[in-house]
Amino acid sequence: MNHFSTFWFVVIGAIKVLAVFTVLMVVVAYMTFAERRVSAFIQDRLGPNRVGPQGLLQPIADGIKNILKEETMPATASKFYFLLGPALAITPALVTFAVIPFAAPLPTPWGTVDMIVADVPIGVLYILALSSLGVYGLVLGGWASNNKYAFLGGLRASAQMVSYEVALGLSLVAVLLLSGNVTLTEVVAKQQALEFWFVFPLSLAFIFFMVSAFAETNRLPFDMPEAESELVTGYHTEYSAMKFSMFFIAEYAHVVTASALMATLFFGGWDVPFWTGDDMFYHQGALIRGFDAAGAPIPATPTVLVTLLTLASFCAKTAFFLLLFIWVRWTLPRFRYDQVMHLGWKVLLPAALIYIMLVAGTMLVLDQLGVPFGFRYGLALTGVSGLATLAFLFVADRDRIIGGAHKKRAGRRLPAETSAS
Repeated sequence: MNHFSTFWFVVIGAIKVLAVFTVLMVVVAYMTFAERRVSAFIQDRLGPNRVGPQGLLQPIADGIKNILKEETMPATASKFYFLLGPALAITPALVTFAVIPFAAPLPTPWGTVDMIVADVPIGVLYILALSSLGVYGLVLGGWASNNKYAFLGGLRASAQMVSYEVALGLSLVAVLLLSGNVTLTEVVAKQQALEFWFVFPLSLAFIFFMVSAFAETNRLPFDMPEAESELVTGYHTEYSAMKFSMFFIAEYAHVVTASALMATLFFGGWDVPFWTGDDMFYHQGALIRGFDAAGAPIPATPTVLVTLLTLASFCAKTAFFLLLFIWVRWTLPRFRYDQVMHLGWKVLLPAALIYIMLVAGTMLVLDQLGVPFGFRYGLALTGVSGLATLAFLFVADRDRIIGGAHKKRAGRRLPAETSAS
């Protein structure tokens, strides 16, 4: 990698932090606008269209409104922790994006700049550690409000986070097995070397990760901490103005980070599909694009055009998952609380453990057979994972795992049937 002087290291780092933070906040703001317009489309409404052309200035108007609104403080609330809750919720949501690579390295007159804020060697572990801290803000806000509905929402948030953090971490074990590294830049490089995005050889791990991501972000059908019909609005019932907005900023920031993670871990990150011109990774400190037949490294030549194309690819993949989050929210109904716990502990957890053993066993067999890491390796894993995915969906489908309250049990008749007979 390039070793900048202390001055340029600080300057380039500050520029990347400022740029990523600004873009992230803009995306979070316009996620609210996109959600309102998409929900309006699904429900055959117009949505916000008055402030600015096609309503594009609505997020700015909402921000100004929340800044100018009166701040309320419940008389019986614990003031310090009441104020600390939103801050604890929003901070992890914003800093987790720092380890996600969003484009190919950019050549500059001072050297090649990696398009990542902090390429730390513990990338995935950093995200798991910090993202799990976000629940402390929800629990603290619900408890400090001294409101029973808010407190129940905080308890639900903690239970849900603990339940699905396990499945989320186990789904990542398969990715780490195949990539051999916890750094996200290496995960992208391994997908380029394999010639397969990990969504194909690790299809079931992607399903587990996506379901867990919905639960971790408290989005429908997993919005139990905010269930309006049961808890008013849940853990933020007593909050108003900007403190209320900070919880929503935290939620949408988590959604953006989860979308970027799914794009990076399973869809090649900034890799442009069906094109090898963007293949580049670091090998022994040098940027290369692969190896020749003799095993010698082939130097890579990063360009501004390649950086822009890879940035567009990353943004497109992330935008797809953002739209998926919105679409699911306005399509699926909320689970019952017992269904949420059942799915996390009795379905995802044992299935993820079995899948890890299956992937590890398949990789061991392929290594023993001498199959090189590449297209054939990925094809074999894709076949095994495809069969495992079909088996899981067959078992989880047909109302076998999560049944409604109306489901008939074998050998038993409903009371209405008994009285009728």
